[in-house]
Amino acid sequence: MFDQVMARIAGRFRRVEPRAAARSYLLGLLSGVERKNCWQLAEQAGHTRPGPMQRLLRCARWDADAVRDDLRAYAAEHLGTDGGVLVVDETGFLKKGRSSAGVQRQYTGTAGRIENAQVGVFLALATSRGRALIDRRLYLPEHSWSTDPERRNTAGIPETVQFATKPRLAEEMIEAALDAGIGASWVTGDEAYGQDPQLRAALEARGIGYVMAVACSMRVRINHGRTSVRADTVAGRLPATAWQRRSAGNGAKGPRYYDWAWIRIGTGNHRHLLIRRNRSTGELAFYLCWSLTEVPASELVRVAGVRWSIEECFQAAKSQVGLDHYQVRHWTSWHRHITLAMLALAFLTALAADAARERPADAHQLARSSDPITLTVPEIRHLLAALFNPPAVTPTRPLHWSNWRRRHQATARRSHYRRRTASEPTG
Repeated sequence: MFDQVMARIAGRFRRVEPRAAARSYLLGLLSGVERKNCWQLAEQAGHTRPGPMQRLLRCARWDADAVRDDLRAYAAEHLGTDGGVLVVDETGFLKKGRSSAGVQRQYTGTAGRIENAQVGVFLALATSRGRALIDRRLYLPEHSWSTDPERRNTAGIPETVQFATKPRLAEEMIEAALDAGIGASWVTGDEAYGQDPQLRAALEARGIGYVMAVACSMRVRINHGRTSVRADTVAGRLPATAWQRRSAGNGAKGPRYYDWAWIRIGTGNHRHLLIRRNRSTGELAFYLCWSLTEVPASELVRVAGVRWSIEECFQAAKSQVGLDHYQVRHWTSWHRHITLAMLALAFLTALAADAARERPADAHQLARSSDPITLTVPEIRHLLAALFNPPAVTPTRPLHWSNWRRRHQATARRSHYRRRTASEPTG
């Protein structure tokens, strides 16, 4: 299956050298290397220097967006479209300095606070067979980057790339996925995307349903009323009989049960406000829902529960295939590393999906069986790391790399000291 993945993307590389480097890079991402940056991936591949990996990300001639298209089609083929949901969300990449494309002090959920970071907006495909990241956009802050030509040029940001809000980036990715034939019936996302009326209107225009989280302050019209009411006010007026206990899907510890209520809003029959209540704390969450045809409340609850699958994708991508291990600053390099990491994760997800096909579907049969659980993404990567492990090497190679790293680090330290000394005022 790995050879099939490489055959799928081989035509995106004009020369054999970057094609071979891409294969080594992907194998390195699937390996047990502690930090999946160019240095360690080059050492893993048996190179004497990181040059081939760095050239692959920076200046080799290949189209990361075309590989992204291959990845998207590959994920759809292996995950199918059964109950397909497109999930949009963002994740942060903590950075030092101010030279990396798109970096600035901004809030990121990765740290849970304002930090110096890059932010990527991602699209995931979630079906009954699994989930995978299928598209990505690097968010470019408006004031610190969009209006600074010199900074943009240094980071390699194309002139055609202009400021776009995160919902606009999400809309671009969703439109591209639908145009490519991804057979998803729903879109879901958190408040940052649910609060955007233009994104919701674009989805309705495409005839794709959505279950989008919104703030408690969102105002809705109920009972065909002319005045709007806050969502939390609506929830406070509901009788006890309006709440139903339903599962939002299985988690690590079993079904995730919440209390749910739904209310028709607007003037049509296909708009709803869905409200989730935590059974222990009473905390409320709100979702605006729209569908082309009338659907039961259970379907809206299912889609709302799928939203968390993209968080699982981020966790797996960062812990298993080094999504956030890169040490690059250039716009092109970021997109290339992220795309290859997404492809590595999609490969693992496809293996897990294919392995699950051979398992019995009856949960009771599984409970009575002494068989282990189906293969997971972390377990598959662990097995592949053993299978793809390079042969034993003499002490010469690790000693060579140790010397190379320390010489490089010494050069970097001298440069930092020289820059720091030059900036200090003289007596």
